[in-house]
Amino acid sequence: MAQRDYYEVLGVTKGASDDEIKKAFRKLAVKYHPDKDGGDETKFKEINEAYEVLKDAKKRQRYDQFGHAGVGGTAAGGAGGNPFEGFSGMGGQNVHFDFGDGGLGDIFSSFFGGGMGGSRSRGPIKGRDVEVELTLSFEEAVFGTEDEITLTLDDECEHCKGSGAEPGHSMKTCPTCKGAGQVNKVVNTLFGAIQQVVQCSTCKGKGKVPEKACTVCGGSGIERRKQSIKLKIPAGIDDGATIRLAGRGEAITGGAKGDLYVHIKVKAHKKFTREGNLILSEETVSMIDAALGTEIDVETVDGKVRMKVPAGTQPGTDFKLSSHGVPHLRSDVRGAHIVTVKVETPTNLSKKQKDLLAEFKAAKKRGLFS
Repeated sequence: MAQRDYYEVLGVTKGASDDEIKKAFRKLAVKYHPDKDGGDETKFKEINEAYEVLKDAKKRQRYDQFGHAGVGGTAAGGAGGNPFEGFSGMGGQNVHFDFGDGGLGDIFSSFFGGGMGGSRSRGPIKGRDVEVELTLSFEEAVFGTEDEITLTLDDECEHCKGSGAEPGHSMKTCPTCKGAGQVNKVVNTLFGAIQQVVQCSTCKGKGKVPEKACTVCGGSGIERRKQSIKLKIPAGIDDGATIRLAGRGEAITGGAKGDLYVHIKVKAHKKFTREGNLILSEETVSMIDAALGTEIDVETVDGKVRMKVPAGTQPGTDFKLSSHGVPHLRSDVRGAHIVTVKVETPTNLSKKQKDLLAEFKAAKKRGLFS
């Protein structure tokens, strides 16, 4: 689906003032807000996205010059769009990946609240979820990497394979619950005696107990041990994202394993900054080179790239190096690297240099230079 022009989305002209853009946004936001009757969540997101770019002078300048590619390709629906569009999520603006099947699973993003601390539907008992933080370099986040996490967790007993019985011995019916896995319990309350059905504490709901308890775990089927977990980090992951590994948390007797949540932290780069799928950096050229034109070597995540600076380049001019930015999580397409050129004004000029500049200034006043 083609990306719509941001000015068209807000219904303003390309030369619209900041005040006109703000008024147009407010009017449309009220009309299409999803919490209002007749609202439209898709249109509201599109309107908000357009405003986020056009209200920012620098982003608007890049958009006018390069289009959607100049603002990180954030428009929904296209190859440069939000890679999480259309998925429900667990962590507010956070991004979650499910690697429960050993590969890159569902990718989630939530735009309207929600969180990992929210309520869960009732179901089978589950082991404790575990959370860890993994720090990546800027380049590792851009290109992806493989890492290994070492944790000490409650896991299935290797000696008895989780059965709780010493190898060579079988299981027998639990004498407490008679194989039901549950028992009736009477609780005295202000309203009288209340009968409850609870899990059997002897067999932990299994209905069976070992003839001889495992000599390693004591019959629980669980042992605490150190384990290493290999993790594949996808190219394009960003700071603050969370990777969920289903069933890699702690084990519990009579229930499923919890999940492992790996929170990603990306180190700041000494030269580059990131904005969506864009990489931004600055390069400085001399006043003479800016006036006459030159070529410079620009540092990118792919190595040095030769870039032409045309004659008459003004301070703050942006140049786009296509496909040298951050990969989109849903495809191999990469964003751009935007280079902002700074022009260095010379200091400590010699008399001859000052005379030449004075001569240039005088000639310009006489109209010899345009």
